[in-house]
Amino acid sequence: MSIKVNNDLCIGCGTCEALCPAVFRMNAEGKVDIISQTDVECAKNAAESCPTQAIEVK
Repeated sequence: MSIKVNNDLCIGCGTCEALCPAVFRMNAEGKVDIISQTDVECAKNAAESCPTQAIEVK
């Protein structure tokens, strides 16, 4: 499995980090960085909650 974020779509709302802080962290530019690929189920939940569908979990 792989977790990816499309930074062009990311609006920096922080929902993914709030739901899954082990995988996502907001950076200085107000976008999200992936800090781990280990918790795929949590990342899937964050992807479903992303208002711009910027997160992809394959």
